[in-house]
Amino acid sequence: MKLAIILLAAYVVDRIVGDPRNLPHPVVYMGKAISSIERLIRRFASAPRALKRAGLLLPLLVAGGAWMLTALLVMLLYKISPWLAGAAEVWLISTTIASKGLKDAGLAVYIELRQGDIPAARRALGMIVGRDTVHLESPEIVRGTVETVAENIVDAIISPLFFALLGGAPLAMAYRAVNTLDSMVGYKNDKYRDLGWASARLDDVANYIPARITALFLTLCAALLRLDWRRCWRTVRRDARLHPSPNSGYPESAVAGALGIRLGGENVYHGVTSFRAYMGDPLRTMEPEDIIVTSRMMMLSSAIFVCLCAAVALLWQGMGG
Repeated sequence: MKLAIILLAAYVVDRIVGDPRNLPHPVVYMGKAISSIERLIRRFASAPRALKRAGLLLPLLVAGGAWMLTALLVMLLYKISPWLAGAAEVWLISTTIASKGLKDAGLAVYIELRQGDIPAARRALGMIVGRDTVHLESPEIVRGTVETVAENIVDAIISPLFFALLGGAPLAMAYRAVNTLDSMVGYKNDKYRDLGWASARLDDVANYIPARITALFLTLCAALLRLDWRRCWRTVRRDARLHPSPNSGYPESAVAGALGIRLGGENVYHGVTSFRAYMGDPLRTMEPEDIIVTSRMMMLSSAIFVCLCAAVALLWQGMGG
């Protein structure tokens, strides 16, 4: 089955089906593998230097294992039937994408805000962010939701499609393993500073190009949705580098500029206040509708990008044929 069809079909499957709870999900097994390997490492290594060396094993074993197992599965299925293998690739790639899940998560917060149920909106936001939400009021709930949706455009949609284009389901699955590693051990706290450094760095490298591609497509979407695309691009150029992450600032600053709002500021994590650099200018107060507009930018930018990926795949195959 042609890669272009596989990419388009995988994206459509995710847009329609998402991640059904009654079906096994590869990320669940990745998480279990990471936890098991971490426990094994900590049985034999406790000193900082030993943990740093062992930290190199995590991405090699988890991401490398995800790539190898997926490649073997696809190869075996192709020997049985190209159609069966193609269907498997569609499903596997769709599990690395989370456009529907991201949209639904933002919508859940929006609905509670529109109904005026602030406690329920706080709980809905708490399902998708790590910050404390119990004392947040409506503008801060909107900010947290917009930041989360914007940031995850990269690692939940654009990056998986980017790596699927480069290497099919095996490379997309390897990317998802890298991203899962970062979400589990890529913290700069006492527990994971040494063990998780390699996973965090690899995630930064993997998302470097997709994050900048995302900023370009969000600027295009701002123009198509009749938002301020010039301010969008100016904000990216001015503020993206201020974010503590080398990649997250690109989608966040793009959305902030397009909407005319300011993201960033103080967040509280387990009772400890942390300041994140501002993205954009506070031209107006944030409103629940900003969540919907951000979701529209996400869906439009991802749809355009997957079509571009399919076109590139067709071009490659045409040149190869």
